[in-house]
Amino acid sequence: MQSEKIILGIDPGTAIMGFGLISIKNNKMELISIHELILKKYPNHETKLKVIFDKTLALIDEFHPDEVALEAPFFGKNVQSMLKLGRAQGVAMAASLHRDVPICEYSPKKVKMAITGNGNASKEQVAGMLKNLFNLKELPLKSLDASDGLAVAVCHHFNSGSISAEKSYTGWDAFLKQNPERRQ
Repeated sequence: MQSEKIILGIDPGTAIMGFGLISIKNNKMELISIHELILKKYPNHETKLKVIFDKTLALIDEFHPDEVALEAPFFGKNVQSMLKLGRAQGVAMAASLHRDVPICEYSPKKVKMAITGNGNASKEQVAGMLKNLFNLKELPLKSLDASDGLAVAVCHHFNSGSISAEKSYTGWDAFLKQNPERRQ
């Protein structure tokens, strides 16, 4: 009997949010789907957050992933951008936890390292390696945000069974236990 695990990878964003879904059967990866959510067209940040939440729930309800992997926000100089990106990630996390799907976070450097062997690789290099990993002539979407979502899912698979996920939660209780400063 073959065991199957489905992983949803998410690259949070407030302009474009990338999603990639993979299936693991007997340690063999298969691409299920790659998506991007275009958020630029929405009028304000609050509406974007609702759309992110709804889209994440819709993907979970359609594909029934066993785990969700997210790219953690990187530290930049623009505090407002970091705040918005953190909110986008938090909403995707909340949607996953709302459906009781365990989540893990990975830094952008860790994702790049897992895919290319180089933590400073470009988005184009990551996309190129994903094409090779899945034996594709082209990725279904040209967006590098979509391929980043797929890269997070692949990174999680490569790190499964090890304690190399930077943070992981199995539900709200686990999240609050690991983040006591967020209880209020």
